[in-house]
Amino acid sequence: MINRRAWSAAAAAMLTMGTLGAALPARAAGETPDALIKRVSTDVLETIKKDPSLREGDVSKVNALVNDKVMPYVNFRRMTSASVGPAWRQATPAQREKLETEFKALLIRTYSGALTQVSNQTINVKPLRAAAGDTDVLVRTEVLGRGEPVQLDYRLEKSGDGWKIYNLNVLGVWLVETYRNQFSQEINARGIDGLIETLATRSKMPATPPSKG
Repeated sequence: MINRRAWSAAAAAMLTMGTLGAALPARAAGETPDALIKRVSTDVLETIKKDPSLREGDVSKVNALVNDKVMPYVNFRRMTSASVGPAWRQATPAQREKLETEFKALLIRTYSGALTQVSNQTINVKPLRAAAGDTDVLVRTEVLGRGEPVQLDYRLEKSGDGWKIYNLNVLGVWLVETYRNQFSQEINARGIDGLIETLATRSKMPATPPSKG
């Protein structure tokens, strides 16, 4: 199980989940990946600090925050397909749409409960280790606040309209790999429709951080 304090400290920045949405702002197209992460993370943190209903974990407000400030910078189709694994190729278009919808709802429910711990956190983006022309990069950051810094790293890919996040790592635990292990067990037992049903049920449960593995 990932340390609860770590999840709480990193919760705001980890709300980089959603489905592909509106077109990217013009400035994002020429923005470096580390500058993008710094800007979006800081914007989300500052918004949460100013809004008591967000800090109280209001799911509808969290969902609106994600849709408005985060969705354009995430390739959630890739994140979902990688989490589902090989079974994604056998899923119908309708099943894929439901998987994205329910996975997003689960992630928002999971992390909204940790927002009560957001207070004076800030984001430190470490120097980017990437060569010119790279289209897949790792941006390493730390969430600074109470206690030890919390490692929070992002994998991004470059698309035609800028950089987009497709995976993230909290304290050495990658989100996609964590959920792939969980989802594969459900798919083996009950198939794609069984996974969709499970995601829908879990998204309505009280918020708890996902386990490691």
